[in-house]
Amino acid sequence: MPKICLITTGGTIASKLEPETGDVTASVTGAQLRAMLHDPLEDIEITIDEFSNVGSYAIDLPLGFSLAQRISHRLDEGFDGVVVTHGTDTMEETAFMADLLVRSDKPIVFTGAQHAADEPNPDGPRNITDSLRLAASDAARGLGAVICFEQEFHAARDVTKSHTSRTDTFISHEHGKLGEVDGDRVVLHRRPILRRSYEANGVVADVELVKLAMGISDRYLRFAADNGAKAIILEGFGRGNAPPSVTATATALVKKGLPVIMTSRCQRGRVKAIYGNGGGKTLSDGGVIFAGDLSGQKARVLVSVLLGMGLAGKRLREEIEYFAG
Repeated sequence: MPKICLITTGGTIASKLEPETGDVTASVTGAQLRAMLHDPLEDIEITIDEFSNVGSYAIDLPLGFSLAQRISHRLDEGFDGVVVTHGTDTMEETAFMADLLVRSDKPIVFTGAQHAADEPNPDGPRNITDSLRLAASDAARGLGAVICFEQEFHAARDVTKSHTSRTDTFISHEHGKLGEVDGDRVVLHRRPILRRSYEANGVVADVELVKLAMGISDRYLRFAADNGAKAIILEGFGRGNAPPSVTATATALVKKGLPVIMTSRCQRGRVKAIYGNGGGKTLSDGGVIFAGDLSGQKARVLVSVLLGMGLAGKRLREEIEYFAG
């Protein structure tokens, strides 16, 4: 019988309405979540580990690192897989953190809900059930961390939350889902290619993410650099372009030793150094690292891990460009 550890962190899946305030807050325990499952899952041995009980908007990079350590510890203890219940706001970032840091090939499945636990038709119980089935399946070995939601599962590197409230919010754009859970059957369509695991003693949290807009100034970059940022991720235009003042400041910061990484604010496609006269080619020539089709938030997680390992210069660039594809 597979032994699965159910690690709970909070989020909408563990939230309910507080009548006194009208607020929806994370307050449902792991045992209560387990009791809500419609399927008894008698063929799976489930152990609950209550890591935290907060909205995922309150989870930061160091806490995500601690969760990855907890997952590693549980897998080392002999569990056959781990399911993590987590808020959807930052689930994709925490899952990618775990994918980078957990070196086991055992299944790691993140899930959550868009409807609170006390709503008339919550989606959490089915998502947990599907995730437990997935984590207990041999088909999930070697996939790294995945997100399982609305009967589909996605690679941590590729997946993103695409809708604020719909239950089919998680998608992988051009990469596509890894597979689906059809009742008690796991159907695998593909395996992720761009995966690499690291050993790190911590992460560097001072990595800023700046989204660019028409005519935006460089003040955010200058402020970040002057106030302790160890790297800056840009969400640029299209293929990876920026307003002239941002381009000038970004390349100047690189010359001073501050890593600047370019992603795109577009939801699909990849950045590529093409345009001169202050565009992406100028940025690339000035030392800005282009991160392929990694999203800004995923690039930030990756850089925080790499900096935590002490990587810089050429080694930092090589690792980012590996994940850029």
